[in-house]
Amino acid sequence: MADLLTTRQVQEMLHLDRTTIYRFVENGQLPAVRVGKQWRFAQTDIDHLLHKAPRPAVPNRQTLAGIPTPPDPAAPLPTTGRHNHQAGLADLLPLACAQMIQDTFAEALGVMMVITDMQGQPITQVSNACGLYRAVIQDAEGVAHCVRTWQYLAGTPTLQPKFSASELGLLCARGLIRAGNELKGMVFIGGIAPSPWPPTPQEINALAASLDVDPASITANVNDVYRLDRTAQERTLEFVQRIADVFSHILEDRQALTGRLQAIGALCAL
Repeated sequence: MADLLTTRQVQEMLHLDRTTIYRFVENGQLPAVRVGKQWRFAQTDIDHLLHKAPRPAVPNRQTLAGIPTPPDPAAPLPTTGRHNHQAGLADLLPLACAQMIQDTFAEALGVMMVITDMQGQPITQVSNACGLYRAVIQDAEGVAHCVRTWQYLAGTPTLQPKFSASELGLLCARGLIRAGNELKGMVFIGGIAPSPWPPTPQEINALAASLDVDPASITANVNDVYRLDRTAQERTLEFVQRIADVFSHILEDRQALTGRLQAIGALCAL
């Protein structure tokens, strides 16, 4: 028993808040035993998680050389099994309210932001879109490239939000929206320039070919992106899941209210 860690100790080791720790316990990602009213964790399990999920690192020029980062569209997407049951986030979330909240967070953090379902389909409008995104993602075919990235990240489990390269070669990260133990959707931030930036002419040509767009449109807007230094990037990462948790609480409160109204309706019908 002396070798078991407390929740506070695990928080300090993983740099996560208490809510996130409990979420990992509930979905089976983090083994734990209950001692009285408290959870306790084995040191070996925490070491295993730390080994699997090192602190997020920002991609460098070499990691972006193979733009786009997600696999070829012909390859099957990774799935966890849980995602197949997600549906109806657009019906469950009050979209007008969600859009206002999303717009506010995006502007405050100086990033792009969007909410998607677990299939990567956007249910809100992209907030605070950078000029490069607006220039390149102009139609449904362009948006499909972004959806591909969102789908890929949906099927890539991570211990905590971390940056990945999007189809545009920009940094993006995601937080998970839950209702109880069920995954319902994702909050994505993006539009952030990696270091170094901008891409070389050769990389721009490769990017244009992968997106089937004119390289001139990328070149003309390549500097119209969000530039965050390392400290600002790490601070932004810390907010991604917290923002997703806001929408999780909205979902849970909305579902609880619906349940109470249904119960009242059933009583009135007696």
